[in-house]
Amino acid sequence: MYTARKRRRIQLLLASAALLAASTVLVGYALRDGVSYFRSPTEILSELPPATETFRVGGLVAERSVHRQEGGGIEFQVTDGASSVVVRYMGILPDLFSEGQGVVALGTFDGSKFLASEILAKHDENYMPREVVEALKEQGVYRQQE
Repeated sequence: MYTARKRRRIQLLLASAALLAASTVLVGYALRDGVSYFRSPTEILSELPPATETFRVGGLVAERSVHRQEGGGIEFQVTDGASSVVVRYMGILPDLFSEGQGVVALGTFDGSKFLASEILAKHDENYMPREVVEALKEQGVYRQQE
């Protein structure tokens, strides 16, 4: 039979396992809103995401696609070389935002346009977000910066 000492040890182990499981569930629940997946324009157009899903889209800002809107908004196209998605953004763009440069936008897709809540631009002439590089390599249009 179990002695009192062994019984306490087993109870302590079971209580510790239960606390670990509960804390893991709580951390996962707390972080679920902070996770945003990355998609390339080709992935968005091949499988349209739900309008409520927040995710990131990235690629290059297409040449001659930046258009200022009345009221301070801006529209531009993000391309991965194979497909393009129109991005609409209301707000101040990063200083390094320009045509032909890498960009990542966070927001939702309404079926025709990506409604961005945040725009991230590269921070120097050699940097491009890893997800953008991978998506461009998959499309076969990635050009190594020199």
